[in-house]
Amino acid sequence: MLEQMGKAAREASWQLAQLNTTQKNAVLEQIADLLEQESRVILEANKKDIEQAQATGMSPALQDRLLLTSERLKNIASDVRKVCQLADPVGQIIDGNQLDNGLNLQRRRVPLGVIGVIYEARPNVTVDVAALCLKTGNAAILRGGKETHNTNLAITEVIQKALKNCGISANAIQAINNPDRELVTQLLKLDRYVDMLIPRGGAGLHKLCREQSTIPVITGGIGVCHTFVDESVNFDKAIDVLINAKVQRPSACNSLETVLVHEKIAGDFLPLLSQKMAEQQVTLHASQQAMPYLQNGPAKVVAVTPENLVDEWLSLDLNVEVVAGIDAAINHIRTYGTAHSDAILTESINQADYFVQRVDSAAVYVNASTRFTDGGQFGLGAEVAVSTQKLHSRGPMGLDALTTYKWIGYGDFLNRA
Repeated sequence: MLEQMGKAAREASWQLAQLNTTQKNAVLEQIADLLEQESRVILEANKKDIEQAQATGMSPALQDRLLLTSERLKNIASDVRKVCQLADPVGQIIDGNQLDNGLNLQRRRVPLGVIGVIYEARPNVTVDVAALCLKTGNAAILRGGKETHNTNLAITEVIQKALKNCGISANAIQAINNPDRELVTQLLKLDRYVDMLIPRGGAGLHKLCREQSTIPVITGGIGVCHTFVDESVNFDKAIDVLINAKVQRPSACNSLETVLVHEKIAGDFLPLLSQKMAEQQVTLHASQQAMPYLQNGPAKVVAVTPENLVDEWLSLDLNVEVVAGIDAAINHIRTYGTAHSDAILTESINQADYFVQRVDSAAVYVNASTRFTDGGQFGLGAEVAVSTQKLHSRGPMGLDALTTYKWIGYGDFLNRA
């Protein structure tokens, strides 16, 4: 089964690589239109997945990721149209020069070929990946989790209908709809046809892909994100940033999981944090040092565990730690972070620069929320993933991240007439 899918995807990728920007944008416009026209079918399919998720006791955080509403589906269609407006990187000349021997040398962007994506309870990923892959001339093989089976099936049918309407092979975007986990293992070995693999899920999935894949793997999307509140900070502004980072969408990988507070302001800042987080129904998981400042506050507070510090909450829960200063905060991030997104809140430019230089994460913020780590927010359009590694891409992966390049050399006797 997968061998056939891989071969079909490879053949479709050759067709996609020949399309110009206008042709690719026409497909994307058709996908956006059909997502809206077929919204009832997609939402009915999603309703079945949600009912199954509730019956099996799926966590509220994962249910939120799985849920599609009319508004969310409209936003997904809008994101596809935004990809149309982005510059097409394929064919761009990165650099070049004339060699002493007369050879004119260029590096030109080209599609990667076939991209495999494995993901869990995120039906929007199906559309995001399809849009970005098609814009960059790549075919894709998608393997969503069993919890998104009905939704992914409905969305894939819409995408393939749009491809056919535009005269392009439906095999350009394929989905593995069989929930058998053995198919994941088979996909990891499909290096004859698949050029890059992107897992979007929990730590277990990432570990499986790193250890068993014969295809280059881009890992990321696991965000144990931190914010350090420095001693020189405006309390009200800091609270606003923390609320946004934690509460706006706690199930997202760029939501805040741990706040680190300078010991010199802990006595004043943490009671205020407790008050404001209580209003947002956030449970605080306090360290031994933070507990005395929080135990009498209005927010629910429990003792933090070592496991809490290394895992994503993806819910209205927040770890709270008191640190001796900026170096202690940086050491904490190095110990427990996932190199996704980390921030400092401070009024000192020196402290800000010190933090930025020493925190080695894909995105580092000064006086801003970690929620900004997003392809749309960065102006990249929909993202295929947030990479927390350093090769071949880092941070939100937009269009450029789905291309490679080839060297092209021109001799001096071409007739360009």
